[in-house]
Amino acid sequence: MILDDAVRQQVESAVGHVFLDPSLIACALTHSSFVSHRIQSNERLELLGDSVLSLVVCEHLYSRYPDADEGALTKIKSYLVSRVKCAEYANEAGFVPLMVLGKGFAGSAIPSSIAGSVFEALIAAVYLDGGMERARSFILRFVEPHVDLTERMGHQMNFKSVLQQVAQSMESGTPNYLVVDQKGPDHAKAFEICVEVGQRRFASCWGMNKKTAEQAAALLALRALGFADGDEPHVRITWGISLVNQAKASATTASQTVEGSADPSTSASAKVE
Repeated sequence: MILDDAVRQQVESAVGHVFLDPSLIACALTHSSFVSHRIQSNERLELLGDSVLSLVVCEHLYSRYPDADEGALTKIKSYLVSRVKCAEYANEAGFVPLMVLGKGFAGSAIPSSIAGSVFEALIAAVYLDGGMERARSFILRFVEPHVDLTERMGHQMNFKSVLQQVAQSMESGTPNYLVVDQKGPDHAKAFEICVEVGQRRFASCWGMNKKTAEQAAALLALRALGFADGDEPHVRITWGISLVNQAKASATTASQTVEGSADPSTSASAKVE
């Protein structure tokens, strides 16, 4: 692949490094759908870049939060290096429109898995061309602005995990996720899912797969219980003994209402919030 000078300059400006070997840029931007042999694509660079990214972010968090335990650091790190976040960094840097893709992607939205891969591949390209310090500088240029917010959120968008902690604090058992409806072909099926916590069933929502629908359902439940506010991606989790006690009292009242109801249709089903 011949690298256009304008593309080279745009990438070098974004990563903060002038390449001695610009062929690394060309390889990092090339998706496997464009080449006849996968080894000519950015997949090998992506593998290396993923490891460099994890090391740099882990080291940065280790130094930045000396009092955080392994579990807390792992949650923050996992979110910051996730494919979704890498896709976000790639879009911020302007890399995605520069990717070289096969004809099958013409006119289609670029999946986050592919957008994220180009960010990781360019990390490896910088690492191979300029060394670890240049790679670290490039990574932190895009990751650092997200670190504080990720730490303050306290959930790293894993609302199912937060809801499970809430349910345990309320002594309501494990949340139960129910498929309400589904639609679409097998290879692209969407799901409508709701969650039950104890005797309470919360509003349902749709997702492009079960995982995203369950996360969205968990967030709806957390909002209804008073433990979450704000819109994505800036959802805030509010945690405290007083809120837990309020939620437990509310759950007890709901349970008593269901059990003591004279209406068979009410007592036979969980309360929907």
